[in-house]
Amino acid sequence: MKTATATYPITTAPDRAEEAGAEFVLTLDCAESPGIISSVSKFLLDHGCNIIDIKQFGDRQEQHFFMRVHFVSSGNAPSAEALRQDFTPVAGEWAMNWRLEPHGRKQRILVMVSKYGHCLNDLLFRARTGELPVEIVAVVSNHRDHEDLVGWHGIPFHHVPVSQATKPEAEATLLSLVDTYQVELVVLARYMQVLSDNLTARLAGKAINIHHSFLPSFKGAKPYHQAYERGVKTVGATAHYVNSELDEGPIIAQQVIEVDHTYTPADLVTVGRDAECKALTNAVRWHSEGRIILSGNRTVVLR
Repeated sequence: MKTATATYPITTAPDRAEEAGAEFVLTLDCAESPGIISSVSKFLLDHGCNIIDIKQFGDRQEQHFFMRVHFVSSGNAPSAEALRQDFTPVAGEWAMNWRLEPHGRKQRILVMVSKYGHCLNDLLFRARTGELPVEIVAVVSNHRDHEDLVGWHGIPFHHVPVSQATKPEAEATLLSLVDTYQVELVVLARYMQVLSDNLTARLAGKAINIHHSFLPSFKGAKPYHQAYERGVKTVGATAHYVNSELDEGPIIAQQVIEVDHTYTPADLVTVGRDAECKALTNAVRWHSEGRIILSGNRTVVLR
């Protein structure tokens, strides 16, 4: 018997009829089979909805289908919850993993950071200007370096020191904050602490990390200085979901910038920071817009 799995936002607006012209995003994946697109299209037509944008991918090797539909309602539009209820039988027919949300809904994110603040600063700016469809509800750090910056943005700052002895307590505090702020996504914006297997399991598919793309080369301190000594010709960054394998979770976004022999170690650091900010921004945006579907240890990004 086929079964369907639906995921919904942690926080939703009160159930009510949406205004005419309300927009939604439906994201789904299931086993490949003829008729899926027709079934979804018929559902939207029957509910007076018009497709604005549709992205789809059929993985021939895995025989799996992925789709994201951005659509708009017309007339007396139903609420997101009503659409979910009506779509449930369709999803069940195809055993879909799916979610349906109002388009443009800001996801609640919690940012974690240590001493390097470039990614944090970039996220704060883009969230404040509306470039990212997110609301940064809190920032957690094991240092106080960025407390004033976060406070200037009017966002709660939580200093949670971490040592080998206090790590379980610190991670318990983090999970408590995730619950308190109803966090939907945790973003590790150069948070220089290794998360425990228990914590990564609790945050599976809901935590994004960023690191330089030299890995597994140039591990440890001053990777850009190590890269300089080896005469690298590209600098990059990788944003990925967090899992129990350190810096090896499903890749979401990568950036690569060419460099040459004239670049000093300081130049490489500067270029690397730009790459890290761009890769992390893309990953957070695509996640928040419902463009990413996990497929084993890979991601399908329906851009």
